[in-house]
Amino acid sequence: MPVLPGAEPYRHEGGEVGVLLCHGFTGSPQSLRPWAEYLAERGLTVSLPLLPGHGTRWEDMRLTGWQDWYAEVDRELRALRGRCAQVFVLGLSMGGALALRLAAKHGDDISGLVVVNPANKVHGLAAHALPVLRHLVPTTKGLTGDIRKKGAVEVGYDKVPLHAAHSLRTFFRLVDKELPQVTQPLLLLRSPEDHVVPPADSARILGRVSSTDVTEILLEQSHHVATLDNDADLIFEESHAFIGRLAPSADAGEEAVPAPASVKQQEGTATGG
Repeated sequence: MPVLPGAEPYRHEGGEVGVLLCHGFTGSPQSLRPWAEYLAERGLTVSLPLLPGHGTRWEDMRLTGWQDWYAEVDRELRALRGRCAQVFVLGLSMGGALALRLAAKHGDDISGLVVVNPANKVHGLAAHALPVLRHLVPTTKGLTGDIRKKGAVEVGYDKVPLHAAHSLRTFFRLVDKELPQVTQPLLLLRSPEDHVVPPADSARILGRVSSTDVTEILLEQSHHVATLDNDADLIFEESHAFIGRLAPSADAGEEAVPAPASVKQQEGTATGG
C-alpha cells in the first residue's frame, strides 16, 4: 500500500549520539519530521520510523495492534544502540507512551527521554465500551490535526479504527504499570490547551516515574500536535539542550550545559492524576 505523501520514515547517519523519535496514534512521521531534521542538522544520528498500519489508510491500521507498534520502535532502538554510544528516545502523544515503555524495558541503554503531550489513558465513557463496540462499529472520528498554528497540517487518518483503539487502551494500561521502572532523565513538554490528551495524563506520568532528573515545560501557544505548532522551535531547542547536557560527546557544535543535581522542576501546575 502506498505511503501518504509526507508520511515516509526518516533516517540520518550522524555522530555517536543517536535519537529515536516515535510518532502518535493514527499519525505519521510527518508530525515529527521538522524535529528530526533539526537534530540531524546538529550532527545527531536520527531514526524516525513509520509505525505499522500508519501512514497509508485506516483500513490497514485495523489489522495492527500495540504489539506491532512497539516492536517497530524496539527494533529501531536496538539498531541505534548497535552503532551509537548513547541513545535518546523522543515521542509525541502515543509515541510518548512508546518511549516510556522502551525506557522501562531497556534501562541504561537509553540515556534520556523527551515526551511531548504524552498519552496515558483512553478517556471518555466510550473507552469502557470498546471491547464490545469495536465489533459493532468499525471507526470513530479522527484525532489528528489539533494544531493552533494557522496553515499547519498533520498527515494522518481522519478515522480511528476501533480495533486499534481497543489495543491502544490495553497498551496504556500496560505502560502505566511499568512507569515506576522508568529511571532515566525526563523532559516532558505539554500544552495546557490540548484537545486530545488532558493534563491528567502528564500529571499521572510525572507522579509515577522513578526518574529524579525531571523537567516539565508548558507549551502555551500550542495544541496537541505541538511539534508542528507555534512552540515547535521551543521543543526543538529544549530537547537539543537536554541531549547536549546528558551527552557531551554529541556533535552539536555547542558546549554542553552543566548537569544539575537531581532536579524535579515544575514550570506550571499539572492537574488530575
